[in-house]
Amino acid sequence: MTPEEFRLAGHELIDWIADYRSNVEQRPVRAQVDPGQVRAAFSTSPPQSPMSADQLLRDIEQKIVPGITQVQHPMHYGWFPSNASLASTLGDIASSGLGTLGISWESCPALTEVEEVVCDWMRQLTGLSDSWEGCIQDTASTACLTALLIARERASDYSETRGGLQAEDKPLLVYTTEEAHSSVAKAALLAGFGRDNLRMVPMVEESRAMSGPALASQIEADFAAGYLPCAIVASVGSTGVTAFDPVNEIVEIAVEHGIWVHVDAAMAGSAMLLPECRHLWEGVELADSISWNPHKWMGTILDCSLLYVRDVQHLVRVMSTNPSYLRSTVDAEVKQYRDWGIPLGRRFRALKLWYHLSVDGIDAIRERLRRDLDNAQWFAEQVARQEHWQVLTPVKLQTVCIRHQPPGLSGEALDRHTLGWVNAINQSGKAFMSPSQLDGRWMVRVSIGVEASTRAHLEKLWNLIRAQAEEVVQG
Repeated sequence: MTPEEFRLAGHELIDWIADYRSNVEQRPVRAQVDPGQVRAAFSTSPPQSPMSADQLLRDIEQKIVPGITQVQHPMHYGWFPSNASLASTLGDIASSGLGTLGISWESCPALTEVEEVVCDWMRQLTGLSDSWEGCIQDTASTACLTALLIARERASDYSETRGGLQAEDKPLLVYTTEEAHSSVAKAALLAGFGRDNLRMVPMVEESRAMSGPALASQIEADFAAGYLPCAIVASVGSTGVTAFDPVNEIVEIAVEHGIWVHVDAAMAGSAMLLPECRHLWEGVELADSISWNPHKWMGTILDCSLLYVRDVQHLVRVMSTNPSYLRSTVDAEVKQYRDWGIPLGRRFRALKLWYHLSVDGIDAIRERLRRDLDNAQWFAEQVARQEHWQVLTPVKLQTVCIRHQPPGLSGEALDRHTLGWVNAINQSGKAFMSPSQLDGRWMVRVSIGVEASTRAHLEKLWNLIRAQAEEVVQG
């Protein structure tokens, strides 16, 4: 494809995307395909001749779009918001079009230095002190793995330079809760700690937050038993119920024992753009690492996860690779982001944040976040007022956990009822919500925060939920 051919095809694609976003509300929310249906729409052998841009767009519309669950749809309330603002989409296109190679400062000085700039902008916007430095990772899962790797090396006095964890005298432990994201346990396993050395700390029943006294007691017992407590992963806005672990209490315990604290604020980090929400991670300045995802509620298109650390020298010592073919005469003067995470190569992700902040502006982003917080409180009030409906956990941000409990229904029968009405709504394509378990029983998460969702859409959802639940009861 020549630049001129690209120009023509690109105009067509941008026009198609603009129309697609304008009309997304007219589409079913949930993907309308069966397993294998999308794959079956494609030839089993690769193309033998070029296809026109028009044909490719027709194939996107006919073969691809039916297999997409529309997370930009205003009636999408599943999982967490995964907004892809059009401003940040432009930055993503610019990143792809530039075709940069991010393996060192020398390979693309602009990539490194713009990333330094936007990470510091985001630090300031979330109220963090200048003792923190950040980089862009792909997801919070990778950020958590990186944090546990560097925590492991601090606790073991750089065991990677010797025999690794398997040569250590004492097993190293990681602490979190059952409410933490599944990526935390996965990171602990990949970092070599082993499942037996992952401690699930008891939680406060109502809030689902980590119990500070239980954490302190568990750590003391583990030290006495000959273990080496290494890291604590505190959830700030957990996936299941948006629980907030008491960061202030956790870091006080950790500092006393020299334990690494990683704060996982994947979704709720967006709330820290609002000064009135920062009490939710009070104490964070004494943590060792923080990660959160602008590609969730804030709305910078995937993939864009921020990782901040206070001890950059330690991070680089653990993660650094310096083969001869990557060395340059300015290495002592510049930041090498290949030493801040797992991959060597990196995309120019900073352009997405730059475009998003520059085109939309932080005031508009904050206004939208406050709208979503207000809508969540409104929705929770509607549920709480309705007979036989429950709001199951405190609504700290934008996720409302609900259950319909008709008289006489409990246990497995109640579970069947809950899954019956939510699955019927999801399958209809009219809205989408995530069922999840709380204390062994099914409930429904209504996660508010899609860029296009308004109060009118929530009113529509509430009417739909009540009607469907009643229909399931009547049978």
